[in-house]
Amino acid sequence: MAKGHRSQIKRERNANKDTRPSAKLSYARVSVQKACFVLDAIRGKDVQTALGILEYNPRYASGVIKKLLESAVANAENNNHMNVENLYVAECYANKGPTMKRVRPRAQGRAYRIEKRMSHITVVLDER
Repeated sequence: MAKGHRSQIKRERNANKDTRPSAKLSYARVSVQKACFVLDAIRGKDVQTALGILEYNPRYASGVIKKLLESAVANAENNNHMNVENLYVAECYANKGPTMKRVRPRAQGRAYRIEKRMSHITVVLDER
């Protein structure tokens, strides 16, 4: 059990909070594996290079991640007053979300399950 007054505990918990600008997309209709192909391509790159990579990447996830990256840049500019030229992608990852289960009819009265996977994608920026 934590010691101290409730407000003191909250103050200590908020002091450890990450202040880097970020954006999170929950329940994206793309699987984690497919999103990670695109996220691995932009991790560690500066924002302009990452946006260029996402613009010409043919995968579906790149369009979703491009919008998310633009949102993170807007958060950095408006909320944290950071310079856009100095920003780079510090972290980007996809976590597993819920799976929609569907049934597909097959031969001889059988049914196969189709799993439509979702993911929670997070992009965190930082200044160089």
